[in-house]
Amino acid sequence: MSGDMTDGVTMEGMPSQAAVDDQKLGLGIAAERLSIVRYVFLVQIEDGIASAAQRASLEYADAVLIGWPEADSAEVVELSADQLDTVREQMTAMEEYIRRFSAMESKGDIDGMTDTLIRITERVAEVRRLYQPGFPLPTFAEIRRVVQDEWDEDMDKIDPDQREVTAEEISQEAREQSAEERS
Repeated sequence: MSGDMTDGVTMEGMPSQAAVDDQKLGLGIAAERLSIVRYVFLVQIEDGIASAAQRASLEYADAVLIGWPEADSAEVVELSADQLDTVREQMTAMEEYIRRFSAMESKGDIDGMTDTLIRITERVAEVRRLYQPGFPLPTFAEIRRVVQDEWDEDMDKIDPDQREVTAEEISQEAREQSAEERS
C-alpha cells in the first residue's frame, strides 16, 4: 500500500515524518544515493575506454564523497530552518535526476548518464556544503580541466606520432597516390 512506513522510510523511498525530524538525515541519504548512482555508472562504462567527460564525472563524484563526515562529527553543523529547506530542495532535485538517470540507463544513454551524474553530484555537493561548510569542495569545471589534461596526455602516449591532418594534406596525398597509380 502506498505510503506505508518501514524503518523511517515510506514505500516511495522518501523519509517518513519521524525521520525528517532528524535534521542530519539528509547528509547520510545524499552520500548513499550518490554512491549507488556512481557505482551504476561505473558498471555501465567499465567495458570500454572512458571518455574524458566520463572520467571527470566519476572523479567529481569521488571528490564530493571522499572523507564524507559522520552525522555526529564535530565538522557537521546544525542547520537553520532555511538551510533545512534548501537541503530538502536539493534532495528533491537529486531524486528527480536519479529518476532521469535510471531511465537513461535503461536506454543505454551513456552520454546522458554522464551529464546527469554531474547534476546529481552538484546537488549532493550543495548538501555537503551546508552541513560541512569548512570542507573545500572542487567544482566540476576544476576537475574537468585536470582530467582533460590527463586524458590528452594518455591519448598522446597511445599514438604520440599522430597529429591533426588537414584536408589539404589528405587531398595532396590522394593526388600523389593517383599520380603513382597512373605511372
